Amino acid sequence: MSEFYGSDAYAPREVAQRVESVGVSKARLATLPLLMLGMLAGAFIGLGAMFFTLVKSDPSLGFALSSVLGGLVFSMGLLLVVVAGAELFTGNNLLVMAWADGKITTVDVLRNWVLVCVANFLGAVGLAVLVFASGHTDLNGGAVGQQVVKIALAKQNLSWDQAFFRGVLCNVLVCMAVWMTMAGRSVTDKAVAIVLPITAFVAGGFEHSIANMYFMPLAMLIQQFGPPTPGAAQVTWLGTMQNLLPVICGNLVGGSVLVGLTYHLVYRRGERTGPADTPPATPTAPKDPNREK
Repeated sequence: MSEFYGSDAYAPREVAQRVESVGVSKARLATLPLLMLGMLAGAFIGLGAMFFTLVKSDPSLGFALSSVLGGLVFSMGLLLVVVAGAELFTGNNLLVMAWADGKITTVDVLRNWVLVCVANFLGAVGLAVLVFASGHTDLNGGAVGQQVVKIALAKQNLSWDQAFFRGVLCNVLVCMAVWMTMAGRSVTDKAVAIVLPITAFVAGGFEHSIANMYFMPLAMLIQQFGPPTPGAAQVTWLGTMQNLLPVICGNLVGGSVLVGLTYHLVYRRGERTGPADTPPATPTAPKDPNREK
């Protein structure tokens, strides 16, 4: 009966140990698989964003319903990352736990973050190109494409501080979702852990840097090659960078500081941990040579 109610989940202290161990493995991953897994993660998050846009393009849904339902379907992106296996920049902000415990170096962390962020960008942009080429944005009488442009323009028009703080709040929820998946022992556990935090960040209008790497290039493709809309505001690469820089900074603060370092201070700081987090063997007293005579 206890297993039915999920008491077999890892305890928070065990989750902290698992997150740290996974962080060490991620930091030591070879460059080629790291880049390939990073591109997959960018595409997976883009698929979640595509699913979200379908919901938001339906004008018959009210604001709250479309926001919550859109967040619910967007959570597919992180579910793909966690279950299928991929390297996502925002989730990898939790590497700071292994760094703070001295298991990996600053160079290891920065290498992972830079390579994964670049690979996420390539995967998200690649998916945007495929989605546009497929004609997906023409669905619902072109309302899907119009919604993509509307979303991208709203992101481009955010002030620096708005983009930053929305990035902070977003990655607090994303990293909490990743943290809770480490408590689960099954795919069902992981799905349950992911859905509510991701739904909340999307419905709250917070900013996920990798999702924006899908929305904004796709909006530029629609505006460049779709039906002309004279006088309409344009999504640009400059506007994209002005959004991504503060959002990435906010994601870093939210995931690394408010989640990763916070849990390190709670569960890991000051603990003596070896390679496998096993306590050191009890030393034996030296033999007395006089007793052997």
